[in-house]
Amino acid sequence: MTSFHSLCFVLLLLMISSRSYTAIPVSTAPSDGLLPNGHFEEGPKQPNLKDTVIIGKYSLPKWVKKGLVQFLSGGPQPGGFYFAVPRGVHAVRLGNNASLSQFLRVKKGTYYSLTFSATRTCVLDEVLTVSADDVWTNLSIQTLFTSNGGDTYAWAFEATSDTVKVTFYNSGDQENSLCGPLLDAIAIKEMKPLPKPIGNLMKNGNFEIGPHVFENYSTGVLLPPHSLDVVSPLPGWIIESLKPVKYIDSKHFFVPSKSFAVELVGGRESAIAQIVRTIPNKSYILTFTIGDAKNGCNGSMVVEAFAAKETIKVRHESHGKGGFTHANLTFKAISETTRITFWSAHYHTNIDDVSHLCGPVLDDVRLVLAP
Repeated sequence: MTSFHSLCFVLLLLMISSRSYTAIPVSTAPSDGLLPNGHFEEGPKQPNLKDTVIIGKYSLPKWVKKGLVQFLSGGPQPGGFYFAVPRGVHAVRLGNNASLSQFLRVKKGTYYSLTFSATRTCVLDEVLTVSADDVWTNLSIQTLFTSNGGDTYAWAFEATSDTVKVTFYNSGDQENSLCGPLLDAIAIKEMKPLPKPIGNLMKNGNFEIGPHVFENYSTGVLLPPHSLDVVSPLPGWIIESLKPVKYIDSKHFFVPSKSFAVELVGGRESAIAQIVRTIPNKSYILTFTIGDAKNGCNGSMVVEAFAAKETIKVRHESHGKGGFTHANLTFKAISETTRITFWSAHYHTNIDDVSHLCGPVLDDVRLVLAP
């Protein structure tokens, strides 16, 4: 090969490499809203679909796919399956070892939370891996918390560069290669720094600062246990239990105060906590409100609160129609930090659907020095 032909060959390789790199779509992350084509209503062109399987790495607009990924419409499916897609018409399903990624322009050093719908479709032990560059979590979607296939989760991360690769990955290896989590409605929210509490030692005690909540859907947002989170999607709070808690809004649920609250949906497997600075031997008054979310969750609800060496059990008789009970706990600090913890003493299900887990609502948590 002559030097001229060698130069042409090198230039051709560079052109191919450049085209491959620029083919990767990079989108600007909204401050609070759906990712570009985050609801998957913009589908692949027909030549890039084989039945429901997406053909081509960049065939799904704004996304990069790897492995067997299906583009599905809600409703009856071949083989007797039925997939509920409560947020629009279309969703995607990740097959064995398949992934879906999107590259986003973000602000380095800023915290973000992702809100997304994820539902198992075949087996009980499906696990969805969610990552932002090198930060990741394994999310078990074994338990269904809603009966309409609309389980919605939130997960948070810190952006370590100006561009982040957000990926949803199914690490499963099922006998049916098509089996895997159903994904829909993926949103992002920039998490602003918490304001300094005024007249309240609790951070975000009214839960008004949290992940993106879908305005038109009434499922609430499940917040996974703290062990799965490097950054909390509910700033100031730790989810320190086996099961998630649910972040709810006043548009779709009963909320005792302002716009947002937390529902303890997993009984004793669902707990939330915060560590606050205290002065040893000083007395403090902890006040909070519990209630029901007006979602058909009724019965005798009990929330236990723990602070230093003190504890209190607060009962709320729920008829599933909304209502609340105020409570307070006085304790003496025994160290420079005190863990404030709440959990539900009982398991509850919806009166019309025993597969739908629910529980007491916690709101308006306040801590002040005793006079």
